[in-house]
Amino acid sequence: MTDHVTSADGTRIAYDRLGDGPPLVLVGGMFCDRRTTGDLAEALAAHFTVVNYDRRGRGESGDTAPYAPEREVEDIAALIAAAGGTAFVHGVSSGAALALLAAAAGLPIGRLTLHEPPYGGDDEESRTRARALAESVRTAIADDRRADAIKLFMAATGMPEEMAAGISADPGMQAIAPTMPYDYAVMGEDGVIPRDTVRSVTVPALVLAGTASAPFFRDTAVRLADAMPDARVQILEGVGHDAPAAVLADPVTTFLKP
Repeated sequence: MTDHVTSADGTRIAYDRLGDGPPLVLVGGMFCDRRTTGDLAEALAAHFTVVNYDRRGRGESGDTAPYAPEREVEDIAALIAAAGGTAFVHGVSSGAALALLAAAAGLPIGRLTLHEPPYGGDDEESRTRARALAESVRTAIADDRRADAIKLFMAATGMPEEMAAGISADPGMQAIAPTMPYDYAVMGEDGVIPRDTVRSVTVPALVLAGTASAPFFRDTAVRLADAMPDARVQILEGVGHDAPAAVLADPVTTFLKP
């Protein structure tokens, strides 16, 4: 059954509550709604009370202009309050970056797990490339060229053109595409690790990355953990960015319930 909380700006956020145990909020990444993280929520529900929600502008959640990452932090705060006042948080891809912002803001988060936050390199070439892609996507969304925005993003990940074209025509992807600029705002203008922010995250954290993912994910995981006061890295053998729930559930559970 779908529940709702009302965020600080009046936006209604839809979520499912599964399982029994310590509260755990799942934060999805770009193109994710709570259906995307549904398998992981079910896998973790054996050990936690899982709060699996639609980020604002997605699924059954509302949206209120103007957007700012701080509004999404307030959404997580409202979900944690509804779950009992404290919670663990697991973030997926750009949702991991949002989870970091929530922890840095001082939300009552006990432990944090982060699956492949997609921060790029600190070099100027990486920064320039990230800024250019973000601007191209924002322009396409502003012009209501949703398929073009999706193709731009998918091409940047190295996806073959024919596959990217097929995905960009999917109605579900097009429905969620207007929130793509939200993820770019969460990641920051240059798409690099926000070192001052992550240094302020003092809760224990686990950064996960897979051997089948692009190498930069593993490099980012190491650099991110090094920048945080209390974080470690775990490399998952044989899985990529879309790691199955059955693989993720064990390291997440082991870390959150030591």
